[in-house]
Amino acid sequence: MEAKADIERLVRFLVTSLVDNPDDVVITENRDGDRTVYEVQTHADDVGKVIGRQGRVIKAIRTLVRAAASADGAADATVEVLG
Repeated sequence: MEAKADIERLVRFLVTSLVDNPDDVVITENRDGDRTVYEVQTHADDVGKVIGRQGRVIKAIRTLVRAAASADGAADATVEVLG
């Protein structure tokens, strides 16, 4: 249970470090079988900062989250940005 909270804290830290409006960041955890999806909602002006050019930033965040989940023994975890 503590590992899931750590992954959510990791996502929150990474996203809030990137955006101009960190108070508007909302992270929702959804479980789909063995997969955990962290849905990130940000201020409309900050969505591009989280996605990055050609999706490089969100790909890097997803890589970190998958690595953290596998290190904790979780099956799979990913991050989705909601516009």
